[in-house]
Amino acid sequence: MSIPSNREANVLNTEKILSGLPDDLKMLVQRQAPLRNRTTLQIGGPASLLCEARNTEQARRFQEIAHHHELPFFILGGGSNLLAADEGFAGLVLLVATDEFTTSGNTLIAGAGLDFDQLIQRSLAAGLSGLEFASGIPGTLGGAVMGNAGCYGHELCEFLLEAITLSPDGLVQRRGPEEFGFGYRSTALRESGEILLQVTLKLQLGGIDEALATRNEKILDRRSKHPNNLPSAGSWFRNLPAPAPGQHRVAAGSLLEKVGAKKMFEGDARVFSGHANMIVNTGEATSAQVKILARRMKKAVADKYQVDLIQEVRHLEVVNPELPQ
Repeated sequence: MSIPSNREANVLNTEKILSGLPDDLKMLVQRQAPLRNRTTLQIGGPASLLCEARNTEQARRFQEIAHHHELPFFILGGGSNLLAADEGFAGLVLLVATDEFTTSGNTLIAGAGLDFDQLIQRSLAAGLSGLEFASGIPGTLGGAVMGNAGCYGHELCEFLLEAITLSPDGLVQRRGPEEFGFGYRSTALRESGEILLQVTLKLQLGGIDEALATRNEKILDRRSKHPNNLPSAGSWFRNLPAPAPGQHRVAAGSLLEKVGAKKMFEGDARVFSGHANMIVNTGEATSAQVKILARRMKKAVADKYQVDLIQEVRHLEVVNPELPQ
C-alpha cells in the first residue's frame, strides 16, 4: 500500500474538515488556494484552506474551526509586507473581507478588509480629510492599522478612535487606541493574534481641495520611488531610530544604498533599482531566493556599519507541512 504524500494527505484532511461545514460557510472556502495570487510580491504555494470572512460571525466560526481541528492559522488582508513560503501554508488562512463604509460628522467607520487607498478616496469624497498623506500605500485598512502604517511624518495611530477585534479565544471586543500598544510599524495586538474586523477613525471635516492636492503629490512621489510594474512587498527593513530627540529616523535604504545593495540579486529576486530597501520579483522568484537575498542585504549593512537591520516584511510558513490526521 502506498503512503500518501503530504499534499495528498492535506487534501484528504481538508475534505474531512469541509464535510462538516454548513453550506453558507463552504461557499466561502477555497481549497489549495495559491498564495502567490494573494500577495503583492506574487510568491507562495497553496494554502490548504483559504476562508473569506465577510462579517464578524463568519470570522468567529472559521476561527473556531481552526482551533477545533488544531490547524495552523493565519490572518490575511491585502497581502502586502508578506513573504509566503514556496511550499505553501498547511493550515487555514482567514481572509478578512469586511468592507463596510459609513461616516458621521468627522468620524468614519469601515471594515478592516477595505482596500486602504480606496478608503482614502472614499473619505475625501465624503468630505473628510487627514489620511491623504498615506495615498498609494497598498493593502487593507486592517493591515495598515495593525502595522501602524505611516509615512511623511504621520502614522495611523493618530487617527484611531476604536476598533472591533476578535480575540484568539473567540471574544468580540471594542478596543481603544491605548490597547493597541502602538509602536513603530507595529502593534501589540498583531503579536497577540487578534483579528481586526472594524475600525473607527477620527478625521477632519473640510479642507478637501488642499487634501486632494496633497494626495496627488504623494501618489506621484510614490510612483517615482516605488516599483509600479513589478511585484514587491514594500520596504523590506524598518528604518533605524533617530540618532537624537527631534531628529528623523535613519532610512534603512540609505545604508543599503551605500553598501551597493541595488546591484544584488538572487535568481529572479532583485533589489529594486529605484530603492535599495525594496525587493522585487522580476519573473519567477521563489521565497527561498528572496530570503537569501534579504540575508545578503542585512549582512552587508552589518559588516560595514555594525547595524542590525530589523525586517519589516512578515513570513508565512509552517515548519511541519502536514495537517493533523
